[in-house]
Amino acid sequence: MKKRLPIWGVLLMLVVSADIAAAHCEIPCGIYGDEMRFDMIAEHITTVEKSMQMIVELSKAADRNDNQLVRWVMNKEEHANYIQDIVSQYFLTQRIVVPDAKDPAVYERYVKQLALLQQMLVYAMKAKQSVDLVNVERLRVLLAEFKEMYVEHQHKKH
Repeated sequence: MKKRLPIWGVLLMLVVSADIAAAHCEIPCGIYGDEMRFDMIAEHITTVEKSMQMIVELSKAADRNDNQLVRWVMNKEEHANYIQDIVSQYFLTQRIVVPDAKDPAVYERYVKQLALLQQMLVYAMKAKQSVDLVNVERLRVLLAEFKEMYVEHQHKKH
C-alpha cells in the first residue's frame, strides 16, 4: 500500500495542475500572439468554406456517401466553434480592454470592436446552420475590419 501512495500523489498533482495548464493563456505571459490568432481564424474560415463546398458536392452525388457527408458537417461545426472560441476566449475576454468611458473616442472604438466580434460570433453560428457561403464571406470581411482596427490601436499604444 505504501508503494502506491507516490503514484496516487503524482496522479493527484496531474489532475490538479490540468486546470492550471488549461488556464495558462489567461495570464499575461506574452507567449501568445495576436497575429497568430488572426491567422488561425482565417484558416478556420477557409476550412468552414471547404467543408460547405464538400457538403454541397457530396449531397448532389448519385452514389452519396452519408458517412463522408457527416464527417464534413462535423468538420464545419468544429471549425466554426474554433472561430467562436478564439473570438470569445482570446479577444473578448483577454485582449479587448474595457476603457474609461470618459474618453468618447476610445469608448467608441471599444464599442465598434465589440460589435465586430459579436457579429463574427453570429456569422460563425450561421455557418453552422447552413452551407450558405455568404456567411463565410461575411466572416472574412468582419475579420479584416476587426484586424485593421485592432492592429491600428495596438501600434498606437506602443
